[in-house]
Amino acid sequence: MTEAELYPAVTEIFRDVFMRDVELRPELTAKDVPGWDSFKQIEIIVALEEKYAIKFHTRELDSLHNVGDLVRVLAGKMTP
Repeated sequence: MTEAELYPAVTEIFRDVFMRDVELRPELTAKDVPGWDSFKQIEIIVALEEKYAIKFHTRELDSLHNVGDLVRVLAGKMTP
């Protein structure tokens, strides 16, 4: 899947986690979303791992600075 194809599904996960509409854009960070704390971050990661049957490595998670980074890493895991 491409990054563009992943945004709708990732947006749905964010909406489920935050229980409200969240407009995702590549430069969006936790500072931009009220209530996005470490617990919400874990919920997002776990939901993505379950949806796509993948596992993120600690090194990958440490490299995430915004939504664009998250989608880029996710897209890389979706490529065979």
